[in-house]
Amino acid sequence: MRHLERHRTQRVGWLRAAVLGANDGIVSTASLILGVAAAGATSANILVAGVAGLVAGAMSMAAGEYVSVSSQADTEHADLERERSELAAFPEHEHAELAAIYVRRGLDAELAAKVATQLTAHDALGAHGRDELGISDTLAARPVQAALASAATFSLGAVLPLLVVMLLPVSALMWAVSASSLVFLALLGSLAARVGGASVMTAAARVTFWGALAMALTAGVGALFGVSA
Repeated sequence: MRHLERHRTQRVGWLRAAVLGANDGIVSTASLILGVAAAGATSANILVAGVAGLVAGAMSMAAGEYVSVSSQADTEHADLERERSELAAFPEHEHAELAAIYVRRGLDAELAAKVATQLTAHDALGAHGRDELGISDTLAARPVQAALASAATFSLGAVLPLLVVMLLPVSALMWAVSASSLVFLALLGSLAARVGGASVMTAAARVTFWGALAMALTAGVGALFGVSA
């Protein structure tokens, strides 16, 4: 019976995009709501601002993630094409280079040469991409996946403070949005840490601190301009 292992590194790509999207959705939307509320806006205006922030933020996250990861994918593709050319032009040099990598990892020279020979015969470009360039199918850049994950999780995160706006009166929004958003952020940090195998307390404290700082600064700016108006 074949034993299949699943490692946490297989989750790195989508987990990073998902956590970043949800975190930004909560922080940016909650901060926007607090800033507008602190300026003295009505409940309807606050809701409109929050929804606009959700749509704009989701599109911005998707576009930014797609462009960023596409650039990474382009770089990986260019490196692999260069490696393909070098394999065709200088096979002996590339074989020696691959064997040297295995020697540095602990194999003796004879075994390293045999391993390099067998891997080259099986999939030369794959071996060099993985062991020389650090490019593998598991960690390869996937622009569309990253963009969709960022947009979806941003929207999910942004909906949470918007629900508070829809359920509570304006007089209660400042404290309710702040407190609920910090709870959401702590839960998000804990979930991400658990999935990624990191410290739950550290991750929760980190996202909560920066979320609180962002909301406090935005509320301060809203209150300042509200008073000035």
